[in-house]
Amino acid sequence: MHDLTQRQVEILKSLIEEYIETAEPVGSETLEKKHNLSASPATIRNEMVKLTDLGYLKKPHASAGRVPTSEGMQFYVKQLMREKELSVVEEVAMREKVWDYRERSDRFLRALVKSLADRTKALAIATTEDGDVYISGYANILDMPEFFDIDVTKNLLETLDELGVIQSIFAGVIGDETIHILLGDELGPRLKGPYGCVFANYKSPKHAGEIGVIGPSRLNYTNIVPTVRYFGDLTSEIALGW
Repeated sequence: MHDLTQRQVEILKSLIEEYIETAEPVGSETLEKKHNLSASPATIRNEMVKLTDLGYLKKPHASAGRVPTSEGMQFYVKQLMREKELSVVEEVAMREKVWDYRERSDRFLRALVKSLADRTKALAIATTEDGDVYISGYANILDMPEFFDIDVTKNLLETLDELGVIQSIFAGVIGDETIHILLGDELGPRLKGPYGCVFANYKSPKHAGEIGVIGPSRLNYTNIVPTVRYFGDLTSEIALGW
């Protein structure tokens, strides 16, 4: 990656956080008004042009503002994002939603994806080593501007319908991290478009699989990453009893 100056990093981080919140292209005036950047609008504008030349931002047609590219989002999630700490109250609430279903994997994973979709406002997925896939939250994606484009939605739904595609996306990830964030090309040829995915692996001596969410590339990662991680850890613990 290119070496960015501290100011470029600040501008990129502020712009991406604004974009995650609004789904709208972000202009220099908005950044100057809403974020404490120690730079004039003209300077911010110049830096945004440089960040565009470097491949972190792009300018949608017919808009004065910019949006992050896949590279920009990847840089944000790997280098700039601060995960929110889940409170004990939040963890207890998540645990209680699924605890009564812990005896059987089938019922548990069904309750889990429902709870995960409700909390993240995205599409939640769980898979098992036997190839079962549980999905919840289809209606959530229809609230997101990216999915007002029928082709973007159709492509996602067709991909989810094909047995094995989701598993192959998860299986293609190499690395020891407990949580994985996939954007752009990392989602493979079938999911070309403005998609983002966060997933965790769960493991017990007899069971293994993945739990995660899919949505637009501007998922609220600061909240979603710790939530997915918590559900992954909880499932590993509960799967000991299956």
